[in-house]
Amino acid sequence: MKEVFLERRISFNHYQNGYENILIIAPGWFMTKDSKIFLDLANSFGEFFDIGVIDFRGHGRSKGFFTFSAKEYLDLKKLIDFVKPQYKKIYLLGFSLGAATSLIHTALEHNIDKLILVSTPCCFSKIENQIWQKNAWLPTVKKFELKRWCSIRPSLLPYKKIKPIDVISLINIPILFITGEKDPIVFSWHTKKLFDNDQCKKSLNFFQNGKHAEDLFSDYKTEFIQLCKNWLITQ
Repeated sequence: MKEVFLERRISFNHYQNGYENILIIAPGWFMTKDSKIFLDLANSFGEFFDIGVIDFRGHGRSKGFFTFSAKEYLDLKKLIDFVKPQYKKIYLLGFSLGAATSLIHTALEHNIDKLILVSTPCCFSKIENQIWQKNAWLPTVKKFELKRWCSIRPSLLPYKKIKPIDVISLINIPILFITGEKDPIVFSWHTKKLFDNDQCKKSLNFFQNGKHAEDLFSDYKTEFIQLCKNWLITQ
């Protein structure tokens, strides 16, 4: 694995495993490329693809301040512009606000071959984020990493945000939607609404007792990997 800095500001881990296709992984708020669960994600999917995992601005080793999906799609564009000449196909897997950013980027840039969206909010202002629920705070505590938590730098400025629901219809590539029916952070209706407003080839998968974003990977690892792999390789 090699860490790459784009324009000395945005950091990503590049796992060059010898494949002709790359899977870009976009973490959500408060998660980084070097957090344990995203290292596990990279290694798990590294059996099938080259991998790139980004630190969005205000997270981990990237500079700047996190804008909660207002500007992070520009970070993703830098990464994809960098790797595009090296690969035959580029796939994108986003989690939570990383999924919202992935959706927005794909709608604006049209440079992705397939897209997987996990626990995606259809609109930032409608995120429920019921952090007092056991389903929300217990996974957060279990994933506690002091170094990661200390690296987070949110912006306090009220940036205008693109609503994923307003741009989903601009996407013309296959999309796999994944959500947990017991997600306390971004309720599953967000995913269902995005799915209903998408006009391209698509699939919707509910994890019946699933929680939020990367917790679906950790709680249903084998099933999650197989689902994503099949969508990217065989669909």
